[in-house]
Amino acid sequence: MPEPLTLANLLDDAAILSLEHQLHLEEVLGEHDWSVDLREQRFEFTGSRTITCTRFHLLGTAAPGPDSWLWAWANPSGFPEALTALSATLRDFGQQYGIAELASAEVPFGALPGSPAEPHFAAAILTEAAKAVTGRWSAYNGDAGGGTRAAFLIEHPDFQLPPPEPARLMRVLQQALTLPLLTDHRRAVHSYAVRRGLGVVPGQDADQLTLAGPGFEALVEFDPLGRVAKISATLSAPRGA
Repeated sequence: MPEPLTLANLLDDAAILSLEHQLHLEEVLGEHDWSVDLREQRFEFTGSRTITCTRFHLLGTAAPGPDSWLWAWANPSGFPEALTALSATLRDFGQQYGIAELASAEVPFGALPGSPAEPHFAAAILTEAAKAVTGRWSAYNGDAGGGTRAAFLIEHPDFQLPPPEPARLMRVLQQALTLPLLTDHRRAVHSYAVRRGLGVVPGQDADQLTLAGPGFEALVEFDPLGRVAKISATLSAPRGA
C-alpha cells in the first residue's frame, strides 16, 4: 500500500524545479514594478519592458493580523471565479488526499512547516505545494497592503524554462539542496529529474542515482540518512560539435 501523500512530500516534489523557475523569472523580469487588477483580470510587470501575463491565478493571502493564510476560494471578497478556480482545485486535491493545509479554508501560520512568523514565508510554503499539484511553476508573492501578502501563479511564454543546460542544472541542484524545508533529498532529486525530462537511472547501490540530459550525466550519491552527499557531473560536447 503506498504511503499517504503529505504537504512535506509536495514541498520536496516542488523544491528544485520551483527554484529553477524562480531564478529564471528573476532573470527575465530584472528590476521591475508590478500591478494587478483582479476585477479586470490583468497582471502586469513593468521595467526594461512590459510583460502582461497571459493567464494568472490568485492562490490566497497571508495576513499578519490573524497570522493565517486564507485560500482564494474561501475569500469573502468574491473575486472572479476564473482567478480562484485553481485554488478550488487545490482544495479538492487536499480533500482527496487528506492534506488539511490544502483542504482548509484558513491555515494558521503555526500549522505550517517551520511555523513561519512572516506572511511572506507562509505564502511561499503553500505556493510551493500549489506548484507541485498544478504543474504551474512560476509564482509571484506581492505586497497587498497592511503587511498582507498575496500569492499568484502566473503564466507567460517568456517564463518557460530554456532547454536543460548542464552547468546551470548542477548549480540549481546544489543550491536547492540547502533549502530549509527540504526533508527528503532522494524524492526531491528524483521528482526534479522526471519533471525536467531528464533520464533517471537507479544505481546498483541503493544510495546512488544517475541523472542524464543533453551534454551531461550526473551521479548523485546519498548518505545513510538519505541526504545528498556528493554530485559528480560529467560534461560532454554536444554531438557533432
